[in-house]
Amino acid sequence: MAEVSLHKVVKKYDEVLAVRGIDLTIADQEFVVLVGPSGCGKSTTLRMIAGLEEITGGAIKIDDTVVNDVPPKDRDIAMVFQNYALYPHMTVAENMSFGLRLKRFAKEEIKKRVDEAARILNIEDLLDRKPRQLSGGQRQRVAMGRAIVRNPKVFLFDEPLSNLDAKLRVQMRTEIKRVHQKVPVTTVYVTHDQVEAMTLADRVVVMNNGIIEQVGTPNELYHHPATRFVAGFIGSPAMNFIPCTLEKAGSGLVVRLSGDISLAVPADRTGAYRDHVGKKLEFGIRPEHLTEVRHPREGESVAPMSAVLDVVEPMGMETLAYFTMNGAEVCARMDPSANPQAGQNTALSANMSHMHLLDPQSSKVLGNA
Repeated sequence: MAEVSLHKVVKKYDEVLAVRGIDLTIADQEFVVLVGPSGCGKSTTLRMIAGLEEITGGAIKIDDTVVNDVPPKDRDIAMVFQNYALYPHMTVAENMSFGLRLKRFAKEEIKKRVDEAARILNIEDLLDRKPRQLSGGQRQRVAMGRAIVRNPKVFLFDEPLSNLDAKLRVQMRTEIKRVHQKVPVTTVYVTHDQVEAMTLADRVVVMNNGIIEQVGTPNELYHHPATRFVAGFIGSPAMNFIPCTLEKAGSGLVVRLSGDISLAVPADRTGAYRDHVGKKLEFGIRPEHLTEVRHPREGESVAPMSAVLDVVEPMGMETLAYFTMNGAEVCARMDPSANPQAGQNTALSANMSHMHLLDPQSSKVLGNA
């Protein structure tokens, strides 16, 4: 078990800054997911922790030891890649035990570790098979088993599920989470899939353009994003962003979306927003907080509005309705029983208790940063 910490870590390729001086501490036994779009620096960061990439500046520690110059084989880590990299001529048991055999572990210890890992991963009946006889999900389990038998200080996962189909990815997400509960080793996991990040992580690290935008639990990132990038990246469908103006209305405030649509700001938000009256801002609201007209729950602040729907997408358990407001495409998440129809002017309800205001100049979420 180990704590992993990064201090002002920089990675530069010629004149390109891939990672821009990031700080991050991953606690012992914590499951942390690095997430972001392609080119954001997440895989480069993982490879620097593994020792597969030299760092340009800063320091990486495992526990209290700086490992900048420690070879990968001496860092006591195990890595699971997108490519399973199984030896085709070896059985599952031989693949899982290969690293232990190289280190000349006793046969009894190897068998004990392989059997235990196979039990955890539910692949006990596959130990005598060759990789060609396995499905993609089974091969991924074998790759995980090869890491588990090493009993490392740290697990590193580099987009391990991206080669699997959608249904199998969901199953393997559950499997990885279950394995971490049984084998609570410090884990750093890289993915571009925000749903994968949210469902797996104790904490999520959102990266963008070589920097860390925000670190937090899945709920913190979802409900209290610090920047426009995090607000738009976390959540599916993505948060709506509508150009607006913040105005006074008596003793309170309203968000004006258009000439005839203004939404009352909850009283408990006025203090945080008052200094921004008169400014051009963005109104952020998630699709599930923009619905057909409903009775508000106790303590909720709800504002009515209406829009002509452009597109309606029935999804079974919900219906997504799209319309345009103030030049922005907006998505509402509606109950199928509301039966929304494209081309109709539809009454909607905005749950302002979950609203966000964003400064387009700084890209910060006001009151949350």
